[in-house]
Amino acid sequence: MSKLGTKPYMISALGNDMAGKLLLEPWNSASLSTEGIMKHQDIKTPVICNIFDTEGELAAAVASVEAVEKFLTSSWIQQSKKNIFSAPVMMVDANLSLPALEASCQLAAESNTPVWFEPVSVAKSRRIVSVAKYVTFASPNEDELIAMANALSHENMFRHIERDSNSRCSVESLFQFLKPAILVLLEKGIKIVAVTLGADGVFLCSRGPNVVRFSLDRTKKYGFSGQLYDKVVSSCPSSRFSGALQIEISSHLFSVHFPALPASVVRLTGAGDCLVGGTLASLCSGLDIMQSIAVGIAAAKSAVEGEANVPSEFSLATITDDARSIYSAAKIPFHQSML
Repeated sequence: MSKLGTKPYMISALGNDMAGKLLLEPWNSASLSTEGIMKHQDIKTPVICNIFDTEGELAAAVASVEAVEKFLTSSWIQQSKKNIFSAPVMMVDANLSLPALEASCQLAAESNTPVWFEPVSVAKSRRIVSVAKYVTFASPNEDELIAMANALSHENMFRHIERDSNSRCSVESLFQFLKPAILVLLEKGIKIVAVTLGADGVFLCSRGPNVVRFSLDRTKKYGFSGQLYDKVVSSCPSSRFSGALQIEISSHLFSVHFPALPASVVRLTGAGDCLVGGTLASLCSGLDIMQSIAVGIAAAKSAVEGEANVPSEFSLATITDDARSIYSAAKIPFHQSML
């Protein structure tokens, strides 16, 4: 997010070990606050070991993130109350314990700070149940969406889609399969659901077309983010979707499909993080959610084309050009009755 011109405030826990020091280096070099990051010799810094296949796909992974649940307590999060209250948006991920998730979301609710829920994994995505009423945005992939819908409906009625690696189903067929699960999330109070589909892009869904003009308060435009805002606003005009506003808001599921662009894939880790980070950075600069999703997908494309999980820098010209292509190709075939 900082590479796209925003100044995120992190609430986390790191050890005084090699991994912790490596993680803090880029944070310090970007002159970002570390006040919300607990650092202690008793903490073992969370780490993940990934194994990739010859196609750059993740073949296996082992994660050790116990420190997040153990040390990121409600009381530690409470110490950053002022920052949460003044933030344009708060992103929480499902690595947090249930008490910490609930405490974070309750603080955000007190100050009307929108909450973005990142599911992390199928198993942990089910933690949405205790905080769904606070969540403005959720960004599950297909499998996480199904798990969240099953957890929220207290049933096991939704099944994971069986994808044939040798053939891809149409966007329309995929949407019809996922639609019932998306509806569950929206009916439980989540305002906007961004379903990430890998090479198939993103479904952005809400109740009615209010999503078209959704943007954040408390935004700031300076440096890279100011330039990003100016260029994206000029190349991705909100008026492109103005016709959607004629749809009856209260009785329809509204969905937009944003395609992914062809990419020269080196490896695929970091794509999801860059998609969410790019979208959040764009929202914080003042762009609306439709423009921001296009930038997020463009940032994800940059991530998969490099060796690092996050590119060392983003090209303003490349990001804006790719965002324009994605935004121009977005389609709104899915405004259907929720009844």
